[in-house]
Amino acid sequence: MKKKTATMTAVLLITAIVTATGCTKDAAQPSATPNSTNATSSNDTTPITFSIYSADPNQDWDDMQSGVGKKIKEITGVTLKIEFPVGPSDQKVGLMASSGEYPDLVMAKGDTQKLIDAGAMLDLTPLIDKYGPNIKKVYGDYFKRLRLSNEDHAIYQLPTAQVNQKYFDSEGGFELQHQVLKELGYPKIKTLQDYENAIKAYKEKHPTIDGKPTIGLSLLADDWRILISVTNPAFYTTGAPDDGEFYIDQNTYESKYHFLRPEEKEYFRWLNHMNSIGLLDPESFVQKYDQYKAKIASGRVLGLIDQKWEYGEGENVLKKDGKFDQTYAHFPVTMNENIKDHAFQDTGYLAGNGIGITTKAKDPVRAIKFLDWLASDEGQVLVNWGIEGVDYKVENGKRVITPEAQDKKTNNPSAYKKENGIANYWLSARYGDGVKDPSGNYYNPVFPEQIQKNYTQADKDTLKAYNATTYLDLWPKPEEFPVRKYGAAWTINHPTGSDLQVTFQKSEDIMKKRIPEAILAKPENFDKVWDAFMADLDKVGVKKMGEQFTQMVKDRVKLWNE
Repeated sequence: MKKKTATMTAVLLITAIVTATGCTKDAAQPSATPNSTNATSSNDTTPITFSIYSADPNQDWDDMQSGVGKKIKEITGVTLKIEFPVGPSDQKVGLMASSGEYPDLVMAKGDTQKLIDAGAMLDLTPLIDKYGPNIKKVYGDYFKRLRLSNEDHAIYQLPTAQVNQKYFDSEGGFELQHQVLKELGYPKIKTLQDYENAIKAYKEKHPTIDGKPTIGLSLLADDWRILISVTNPAFYTTGAPDDGEFYIDQNTYESKYHFLRPEEKEYFRWLNHMNSIGLLDPESFVQKYDQYKAKIASGRVLGLIDQKWEYGEGENVLKKDGKFDQTYAHFPVTMNENIKDHAFQDTGYLAGNGIGITTKAKDPVRAIKFLDWLASDEGQVLVNWGIEGVDYKVENGKRVITPEAQDKKTNNPSAYKKENGIANYWLSARYGDGVKDPSGNYYNPVFPEQIQKNYTQADKDTLKAYNATTYLDLWPKPEEFPVRKYGAAWTINHPTGSDLQVTFQKSEDIMKKRIPEAILAKPENFDKVWDAFMADLDKVGVKKMGEQFTQMVKDRVKLWNE
């Protein structure tokens, strides 16, 4: 009952706001050629400051002092004051929900449901109808995917996932330093055994790097990051896509906690083996995120199993120091060569987490106009390409990154991002890589020719050795798999306070205890620890949780496809 009441309150509030500004349904039709000159999105440039909470930390945030940040303020009059989490984001969001104190805008990721249930989020539908022609244009046929559920068609978030995204590169998987590959003659890296052999051979030859002990493989288990570096690889290596903490049968949508799969047990047995032979960093389960990045920046970590967005800051230090051979190449690694890595299985448009406007927003109309401008052609080119004449130039009708900007982007990307602000303002609806604007240029400077320019010489040498032009060439192609009609299960939020949510949290707590214990156990004790893990999960009702989530997946399929 609480949810219905909260929703109705938000609807009445926003309806009153829009009605006061003279909204009619007919006025909601999108412009044929939306851009920043559209009166609905640019008629007020009076200076205003919006507060935002973002669950994703950004150490390169420029506080709107970059070229892009200053240009945004000049065009829109909007200044953004962003707060990032200091501790666990779920605690911060929970405090917001209980206190009733919210910023103007919020990006709470998987915890957004808490704010919706607390009545903190506005239904954006009437605002979009009146002031969101660019937003509607970008989402296009996927607009109905913005609805919360079959029972509640309100739109509480503008998903920031890219629309019509086409992947041209891979920045995840199993990483190895270029110097390892080069010295070993660029060996085949397809299976866990191949990966292990490379690390072992190089470490035996080079027990120290720059006077410090060489680390074979380092993992990151700090808080939620255990999912990215430690547990998610268990489904990739065993031929399953990323559906968060669940494995979904692609035909029946039957769901289960993915650790219940016998195949995954063998992946963790391999990590146990890596630990037992001294190739796993003994600090993997105690190091903090900053320590992990610093260790990578030292250049003595041969292998990672991670995503570049997580370890990139450490690698950027290596680039800044000119240690390009100690940066990383990416590979799809599986249990055996008969298994395909499903990392790029098509999900369709991944509506879900994004940005919302709260009931405490000082000016919801101005906020949606700002988000609509960011979704305009002008806005998207600015936040993706930067300032013309500084970050890019136009040659024969084509946007080209300037040599100076390209040098910074390749060799010192962190400093470049903070100085120029590119990629710091992905706060609204936006097109994906591979989509062209009306001028025939790509909205994003991410396409094969540009990706290759971004590569260091070490990247180019490695790719050439493996007969590839980008790292994506090493992965199975998306068309080898069926499209997931539910998108990705990690975008399905659990109802706040539900039995499913309670069981899920208990299961995660058990996992965070038992997985490290299993990996660090003596090999002869691995099965004993794993059996205890399975017994613990059974006690909290993990099977019933899977049945409940199955229904949620089926509901998502109905919402998005019927």
